[in-house]
Amino acid sequence: MLEIRIHGRGGQGAVIASQILSYAFFQAGQYAQSFPTFGAERRGAPVAAFVRVSDEFINLRCQVVNPDHVLVLSQKLAETVDVTSGINPRGILLINSDKPRDYYSFLEDECRVVTANISRIALKHHLGNRIMPLVNAPILGAFAKVSGIISIQHLEAALPRFIPANLEGNRQAMLEAYQIEY
Repeated sequence: MLEIRIHGRGGQGAVIASQILSYAFFQAGQYAQSFPTFGAERRGAPVAAFVRVSDEFINLRCQVVNPDHVLVLSQKLAETVDVTSGINPRGILLINSDKPRDYYSFLEDECRVVTANISRIALKHHLGNRIMPLVNAPILGAFAKVSGIISIQHLEAALPRFIPANLEGNRQAMLEAYQIEY
């Protein structure tokens, strides 16, 4: 079973990202589940969402504590929340950050750290605003490229089911993030 944890702030799209990713895996012929956990339910509060994927039916119904991969939608969370908690040492920690991966050298012993300025891509495609860019679609494009475990075509096909506004902007942002060399 593959387990993925997504850290974000309320309003950034972590929950929708988990749903898109889960549905993309489902479309690829696998069993998948996604679900969130919330603290204070307000915009800006830390949120975690989880995705499980397997070739067999998934009977597990608890939070992901030992993820294979972690996506972080807000760079500040990587500095204030233990985003590497339980991560597979061979896993990927993908951080939406304008800082180089060396900035997060304190995390490097834990896993492979990859950074990309996903917020810049989101804002370029009019997704959210400077205070709260909506980075869910573009970070999934980056994750598809970095991990190689889900195709960009399956992610693209899953977008319309969960993205009601600015579908084309989300699609373009996802494709742009996918095309970056990491």
